[in-house]
Amino acid sequence: MANLTILLPALDEVGALPELVAEIPLEELKRDGLNTRIVLMDGGSKDGTPDVARGLGLEVLSQREERGKGVALRQSFSYFLETGDDVLVMLDSDGSYDPADMPRLLHHLVEHDFDVVIGSRLRGRIEEGAMSRFNYIGNHILTWAAVALYRRFLSDVCTGYWAFTRSAISTMDLNSSGFEIEAEMYAACAHNDLRIGEVPILYRLRIGGAKLGGVPDGARILRKLLVRRFFPRPVNPVIPNGK
Repeated sequence: MANLTILLPALDEVGALPELVAEIPLEELKRDGLNTRIVLMDGGSKDGTPDVARGLGLEVLSQREERGKGVALRQSFSYFLETGDDVLVMLDSDGSYDPADMPRLLHHLVEHDFDVVIGSRLRGRIEEGAMSRFNYIGNHILTWAAVALYRRFLSDVCTGYWAFTRSAISTMDLNSSGFEIEAEMYAACAHNDLRIGEVPILYRLRIGGAKLGGVPDGARILRKLLVRRFFPRPVNPVIPNGK
């Protein structure tokens, strides 16, 4: 049996969380030989998300220091490495990613000996209204820029659905604080010559308001891709695990 951490980064997701957790295919994962823990990293929710998560039986971590998704994920990765678990799957807590796709990501990771597997929205099915035309075009532009800069194919650099081996996470040097974190994860994988795979996924309408900031966040993502192309090893502040 391998030990799997399912990571749910969250900020004010009380409306989406119960249904999302109910959709996680725990029995299928168990049949696949996985002991599963579900960890919610709370980014400072004001709507009771941590209490709901505890009521659902989740392990809850509290984000420390500065806010932002990048800090939350770096804290979560630090905690994951301390647990000794073998594999980590992360997906956003807003209901936009389908937990039913999780076994496919994990099978692809193991069967093809990848270090990292992403769930590609841009090669999968996007529900009507789940992604605006502006964001659809922006995601393609950022992905093309990433592939041009790093010469490592990926069809969706900004996806929030990833599966990692323990060794992959241990090699990634990250210093992002915000939504540019996924692009930096891709850059780190490319610099470390990790084997990256992908599977098409369903991308759904999110529950609650969007948090991504359009053009400003897109500009930060592009800047991160450029900076990490020429500075492969960032200087990282110490990130507490938030336990």
